[in-house]
Parts: sequence; structure tokens; C-alpha cells
Amino acid sequence: MATIQGKDRDAAADRGQLAAVRIAVDEVDEQIVALIARRERLIRIAGTLKGDDAEVRAPGRVERVIEHVRSVAVKKDVDPDIVESTYRSMISGFIELEMKVHHENG
Repeated sequence: MATIQGKDRDAAADRGQLAAVRIAVDEVDEQIVALIARRERLIRIAGTLKGDDAEVRAPGRVERVIEHVRSVAVKKDVDPDIVESTYRSMISGFIELEMKVHHENG
């Protein structure tokens, strides 16, 4: 019966570990998507409450959100640049959605 030795055993262990990490990442992704869905519901409500396009775009609010999430990232020992770039992309998409909702209801 053949046994896994040396580098082959290490490679097999690495593949097993990688598979476990990928499963954990998939679970985190599902949690993130659930939170994005919650955020989307709130953004849709906000889009019906704002008076004009400027209120939807709200660059000052965007910068306050970015400042807040960067601060949270630092406290959680997460790279604030990654958090900021993720949020800027997400906010951009949500502004487009909110503009659509705003125009449909205004």
C-alpha cells in the first residue's frame, strides 16, 4: 500500500487546508450577501424619502460613511484601504439604485 511521504504529504495537507479555507470564505460571502440585501432594502426606503438628486448623491454623507468604516476597520485590525475601496464601489452601486428608486417615486 502506497503512503504519502514528505513533500507529497505537505502538498496534500495544503490542499486540504485550502479547501477548508475556501468553504469558510464561501460561508462569509453568504453572510456578506445577506447584509448587502439588508442594506439594499434600507437604501430603497431612503430613495423614497429624499427630496432631490443631490440628496441621493450626498457626497458629504458618502465621505462620512467612508470615514466611519475606515475607523471601524482600524478597530477591527482590518486593512482600511481595502474596506474603503470595497465601500466606495458598493456605495456607487447603491447610489445608482437609489437614484432609480427616487425617480420612480418622485
